[in-house]
Amino acid sequence: MSPVENKGIFGNLSNDLPASIVVFLVAVPLCLGIALASGAPLFSGIIAGIVGGIVVGALSGSQLGVSGPAAGLAVIVLTAIQELGAFEIFLLAVVLGGVFQLILGFLRAGIIGYYFPSSVIKGMLSGIGIIIFLKQIPHAVGYDKDYEGSLSFNQPDGHNTFSELFYMFEAISPGAVIITLISLAILILWERPFMKQIKLFKIVQGPLVVVVAGILLNLAFIGSGYALNMEQVVALPVPETIGGFFQQFTFPDFSQISNPAVWITGLTIAVVASLETLLCLEATDKLDPLKRVSPANQELKAQGVGNLISGLIGGLPITQVIVRSSTNIQSGGRTKMSAIFHGIILLVCVMSIPVVLNLIPLASLAAILFLVGYKLAKPALFKQMYKQGQSHFVPFMATILGIVFTDLLMGIGIGLAVAIFYVLYNNYKKPFLFETDKHLKDGILHLELAEDVTFINKASIQRTLSEIPDGTKVVIDASKSINIDYDVIEIIEEFETNAEYRDIDLTIIERKKKGVDNQVKEVQNAFANNLIPQNGKVSNGKVQTT
Repeated sequence: MSPVENKGIFGNLSNDLPASIVVFLVAVPLCLGIALASGAPLFSGIIAGIVGGIVVGALSGSQLGVSGPAAGLAVIVLTAIQELGAFEIFLLAVVLGGVFQLILGFLRAGIIGYYFPSSVIKGMLSGIGIIIFLKQIPHAVGYDKDYEGSLSFNQPDGHNTFSELFYMFEAISPGAVIITLISLAILILWERPFMKQIKLFKIVQGPLVVVVAGILLNLAFIGSGYALNMEQVVALPVPETIGGFFQQFTFPDFSQISNPAVWITGLTIAVVASLETLLCLEATDKLDPLKRVSPANQELKAQGVGNLISGLIGGLPITQVIVRSSTNIQSGGRTKMSAIFHGIILLVCVMSIPVVLNLIPLASLAAILFLVGYKLAKPALFKQMYKQGQSHFVPFMATILGIVFTDLLMGIGIGLAVAIFYVLYNNYKKPFLFETDKHLKDGILHLELAEDVTFINKASIQRTLSEIPDGTKVVIDASKSINIDYDVIEIIEEFETNAEYRDIDLTIIERKKKGVDNQVKEVQNAFANNLIPQNGKVSNGKVQTT
């Protein structure tokens, strides 16, 4: 157990509470923007943010992941609401999606997340960092046609990520630019080493100062040529009474439970939300300074409960989201309490001070997200991946370009396809071990087969065997092989027959172990039976302490 976890859930409040405030500030416009893009009531995004923070945060095994409405589901939600005909019917699909996710969790489907290569996960982080940075530039100058939280290349306003940068010059707002520049100056100042040595400034985060400064500047600009318009600030629904607040909750239409389209939509939400969650879970663990490993199946169950509750009270579908999670990590969050507190703060503030929140300029939040995006896509990471070689760098770059020019899931798919190509290519090249100095002595050609020889190696093995000159002495050593596909065994048997006619002196050293079962389970059984002690040695199945 790490020193952080030894302190208990409330032992890291000095880190978690300031981080939760920053995550809350970033979450508000993202929740609203994703709801807007989804064609759903704005408050449904806030509900999803609250449930994602409090409910999923409490049940999740991830210490730093933050959940809420996801931009990747916006198109699915928009289409589903239109096809189902009513938001209440769609909410039933969200409930069913939560049930499906719970089932996936109990079926241990979380293992899927471990099949994504590190190069693709790092490419995902950098790609999201770049897209966050690019998407915030228009907001920074006061051009707010695209919704906050957008991660897709093609935008609802008819433009794309890059064309938006051109059209924004038609509507630059001096007030927004001033707020952005001042906000960036504050954030850069807060990053200086001497500022981090001052105890007060460790507690009061730079983004909080940026938001307060933005509100004050917004108020100061009223009535002048620098005044911000309604599109350039947060736009929370403002109920006139407490009763009005509760009237914003919507409930599912259970009369549509027999509608097949609802079940299909629920299954779609469960699959896509689970995939996004598992990817973000893996990415968040990569960013965790303590390198803790989050239980994937527990995360699926937590997300399932979250979506179940969110759907029941009128919220959008929930996933773990990398923008809020990375903001949490960069703001110094240590445990899951930061995610839970961000949900509590969101609930309290939308109930009590929505008018104050609606004074926050989007330009201030753009400055905060600039810093988040830059830290996710630091140039040092590109250099590091380049040094690791082509088989890591190319999938890394393919993932980045895929995310920037399509969307998150498509980009991940492109990166994964490229990574699999390199795995297959490298596997094709290395069916056996051969070093001239070691494996070609006294005129004997020694081919030492790899531990795992599959059908992918067929072509390279067959070509090598066919090129062996007549009259050669050959040893095919399979003693270290654990698994050999029948396709390869067949090729070796055919070569053995052919060798008699080519005057080839062939010796085959067979595998020592045949039909080895699941080795992972063997290790787990060894742990379960106390055959692998932490301190000591094993004798006849019993532990002897030394």
